[in-house]
Amino acid sequence: MDNEVSAGSTTSTLGHLALGLTLLAFGIGTTRVIDGVTVADAVSIATYVGGIGLFVLGVLAFREHDAFTGTAFAGLGAFWFTWAAGAQTKLSANASGLFLVLFALLALSLAAGSAGGGLFRQGTYGLLFLALVVLAVGQFAESSVLARAAGWLAAVAGAVAWYGATASLAKWPTAMPRRAAGRGVTATG
Repeated sequence: MDNEVSAGSTTSTLGHLALGLTLLAFGIGTTRVIDGVTVADAVSIATYVGGIGLFVLGVLAFREHDAFTGTAFAGLGAFWFTWAAGAQTKLSANASGLFLVLFALLALSLAAGSAGGGLFRQGTYGLLFLALVVLAVGQFAESSVLARAAGWLAAVAGAVAWYGATASLAKWPTAMPRRAAGRGVTATG
């Protein structure tokens, strides 16, 4: 088995743990899969862990001359803090949808920028992009079904971020074993 775990920096690992936990809390709350747990219950985690924590880690990453991680964590920290601060505010569905679309663009930029940075990193940002787009469409359409689907995408993105960071700490494998070229392929004709 290929053991393709990059050690990464402490800042990156801690940031991906924080992002994973925040996405899990947000996603689980949005899906309402646990009785009595709603997205409003994720506000504290989003404020402190996702908002302030990620933003501070982003600044530290910039000090370490890691522009990608700094951009990712500072940008996502701003997203989570702003989302949590406005969670109690009644906004129009269109204003909420626009907010989500704008940060979906950040997630798309992060997914594109993380190409070559590992499957878990790119998967986290790609799933976050999808979750934000589905949630935005759900806001525009005022659809609770789409909101729940976005919650599942966010929860999966959180699990991917958490596993990737935990694998880095525990030195668990993150790459799938590769088949030799030509093996397992049959010609039909």
